[in-house]
Amino acid sequence: MEETKRQKQVAALLNEELSDIFRRLGLNVIHNGMISIAAVKVTPDLLEARIYLSFFQIEDQASMLQKIKDRNWEIKRELAGRVGKQLRRMPELQYFIDDTLDYVFKMEKLFGEIQQPPTPPAGTDDSSAS
Repeated sequence: MEETKRQKQVAALLNEELSDIFRRLGLNVIHNGMISIAAVKVTPDLLEARIYLSFFQIEDQASMLQKIKDRNWEIKRELAGRVGKQLRRMPELQYFIDDTLDYVFKMEKLFGEIQQPPTPPAGTDDSSAS
């Protein structure tokens, strides 16, 4: 089902504000790695926002995601102060790891392997076939 215009507007607003909040709270650069908000998807009733986080050069993504979830109350409080006048109800924030880049790298590797010519099996000599 396609998103409505209002869903897209709210998602864009949340994405922009959350990016600024992450930057202000120091959540965008942690342990020499970077966290960015890849996408925000809002349910049709606007009561739930799914935030997809992209992790760059962060080894333990699951624990970093948990740290962000632990600070959800702080993030949500800051967000409510910024968008409270524009939304009737503050959506519940749910965080997910965005694995799009991992998927892209995996597919590129597979396509690279497919494009390489097959190597002849060892022990066969093509020059003796006359």
